[in-house]
Amino acid sequence: MKRSVQERIIDDKLDDAMKVLVEEGVKFHGHLGPFLILGLKAGLYANNTLGKDCFRTYVIVETETSPPFSCIVDGIQITTGCTMGKRNIELKKGRHLHVTFVKEGTRLKMRLKDKILKELENLKPGEECKRKAISLLNKSIRELFDVKMET
Repeated sequence: MKRSVQERIIDDKLDDAMKVLVEEGVKFHGHLGPFLILGLKAGLYANNTLGKDCFRTYVIVETETSPPFSCIVDGIQITTGCTMGKRNIELKKGRHLHVTFVKEGTRLKMRLKDKILKELENLKPGEECKRKAISLLNKSIRELFDVKMET
């Protein structure tokens, strides 16, 4: 079976665990896009920082409440286990993109860097969008977000 360029790029650049996570994300969300990847990465970072607990963690996402910006919520749901159905993710209208993870009085605040947001604002759907998503996979969380902890 012939593999797509997207599949070959992902296979070449990611470890097995991340490949599986991206595949699960695409299966759940319906396609590969940059905001899905941002959600996956933000959720993983929150799990590593606060400890994964899909019942004691609450997430507030502030951004445009329609796609493509709101697609970040799907990535967060997949990685954290917090879901819209459990009502422990809240999507609020905002002008930028902020994600706050709250667990046991500790807040992990993440703000998408202006430079990254500008790069994503005018992406065309399709291959350009997929290429950008793949490029975000290789960036560190600090290259993508300003991060702050509050207790």
